[in-house]
Amino acid sequence: MAINAQEYELIWNDEFDYRGKPDKEKWTHETGFIRNLEEQYYTKRKKNAIVKDNVLKIIARKEEYRNRKFDPDIQNYRYNTKKAYYTSASLHTHKKFDLNFGKIEVRAKLPQGKGVWPAIWMLGSNFHDIEWPYSGEIDILEFVGKDPYTIHATVHYPRGKSANIKSEGGQLELETSPTKAFHIYGMNWDSEKIEFSFDNHVYYTFKIDEADTENNPFKKPFFLILNFALGGKWAGEIDDSIFPQEYVIDYVRIYKKAGL
Repeated sequence: MAINAQEYELIWNDEFDYRGKPDKEKWTHETGFIRNLEEQYYTKRKKNAIVKDNVLKIIARKEEYRNRKFDPDIQNYRYNTKKAYYTSASLHTHKKFDLNFGKIEVRAKLPQGKGVWPAIWMLGSNFHDIEWPYSGEIDILEFVGKDPYTIHATVHYPRGKSANIKSEGGQLELETSPTKAFHIYGMNWDSEKIEFSFDNHVYYTFKIDEADTENNPFKKPFFLILNFALGGKWAGEIDDSIFPQEYVIDYVRIYKKAGL
C-alpha cells in the first residue's frame, strides 16, 4: 500500500518538525477520564504530550492527579472518581480536519508493558450529535501490552436500526514486537472498502456495504484520534514498574486521490 505520488496527493500532515506542545491549529486535547473505564487522566500538559527531536511523544506517567471534574453526585466514573493514579494524553482533529475517503499513514513506535493501550483511530464527525455507534468507528491500530506481538484493526457500527454494536476486524501476529522499532500503520478508505496495513502490507479489508444501514457511517466524514490509554476494559491490569512509557509518533500523513 505504498503511496503513488501520481495517484494520491498529500492533503494534511504533521511532521512534528517543531518544538513544544502539539500544533493547536491541527490538534485538540481531550481532558479528564473519557472512555472504557480506563485508568489514565488525560491532560494538556507538555509532561504528557510534547513535540521535540522531530517526533511527538505521548507520555504515560504513574502519578496522582486530581480529577478537575469531580462531582460525587454524578453517577458516572468520569466525574465521581476523585483522583487518578496515572496520566497520559489524547489528541484529535475534530472540527479542525476530517476525512471522507482517503489514505492515512502514521509512523510510530509503540509503548510496552502490561496495561498499555495506544491507538490510532477515527470517529464519525457527527459523533457529538448522534449516539455511538451510529457515528461509526474506525480503529486503524490498537495494541495492548499484555499481547506484545499482535496488532489489531477494527470497525464498529450499528446493527440495523438498533443500538446494538456490530464489530468486524482483523489482527496481525508479528515476529518482533512493534515496541522495538518504528513501523507504518496505514488505512486506505474508498467508497467500497477500508484496507488496514502494517508497513505497507494489507492484513485486513472491510467491505463498506457490510454496514448496510439506512445511514451507513462509513460513507461520511471522520476525524482522527491519537491516544495512549491505560488499563480499562481491554488492556487490563497495569504493571506499575514500567513507567514512564512513551508512545512516539514520527509523522501523520493523510492523502486523497488526485483530482477528487
